[in-house]
Amino acid sequence: MTPAATDGPMVPVPYRVTDRRAETADTVTLALEPVGAPIPEPAPGQFTMMYAFGVGEAPISVSRTGPFDGTPAPGVLEHTVRAVGAVTRAVCAARPGQVLGLRGPFGAGWELDEARGHDLVVAAGGIGLAPLRPVVLRALADRDAFGRIAVLVGARTPGDLLFRGELDAWRERGAQVEVTVDRPAPGWTGQVGVITALAGAADVDPARAAAFVCGPEIMMRLTARALTGLGVPAGNVRLSLERSMRCGVGWCGHCQLGPLLVCRDGPVVPYPRAAALMTVREL
Repeated sequence: MTPAATDGPMVPVPYRVTDRRAETADTVTLALEPVGAPIPEPAPGQFTMMYAFGVGEAPISVSRTGPFDGTPAPGVLEHTVRAVGAVTRAVCAARPGQVLGLRGPFGAGWELDEARGHDLVVAAGGIGLAPLRPVVLRALADRDAFGRIAVLVGARTPGDLLFRGELDAWRERGAQVEVTVDRPAPGWTGQVGVITALAGAADVDPARAAAFVCGPEIMMRLTARALTGLGVPAGNVRLSLERSMRCGVGWCGHCQLGPLLVCRDGPVVPYPRAAALMTVREL
């Protein structure tokens, strides 16, 4: 794939919205096709800075890379975005045909290749399933390269679950998928409770497992603790950190977390590197 011809990492590359799918009341998935030369293909776990012209930009995790079903063009990306501020509200309101800007990809990814030959545990809380979706899709596409795959998903309510139409498909392709919600709704027959309670249900060999965890900070801290308590080596657990990112390239310092600049040194980091930092409230 030919990298985009730009003046540098701070110049947005135009991408056209080709599809928009509502995931929840405040979250949508946008399929984006490059207008010209694409940015380099993001690795699972990397993010882009997405620019809504006239409004601003925000860091958004890539939830799928193309080509994929229904989008044969090279360079097509999917981003799953929750409306939480002016920029993300503008992005979520974008309709097919509208042009947005992308910079990147930035940051360290999940490094899935290092987990080849291992069992996999994918633990996602809320919007944290978006950057983990590429891990699941790539592992299922290269099924023989990995052992057992357990996907643990938590959400506040059934209505907040992402990619609900895909969960059964992941099961059919050989993944164990366990789902829990904090607050059930009428008709919900699944599990109720925090995602950490699902850790023991993962049908994997902890000693040979690699774990990928993304969600609210407290969820990641407790889930990583639960997984390592079951025997998953701490060095095999990776977390995706979130901080306020402005530049994406480690220049501005807004995303500093102790000695880390999350946009440059993360967002994905090994659990041993993040564990102590996540216990310090002031950071």
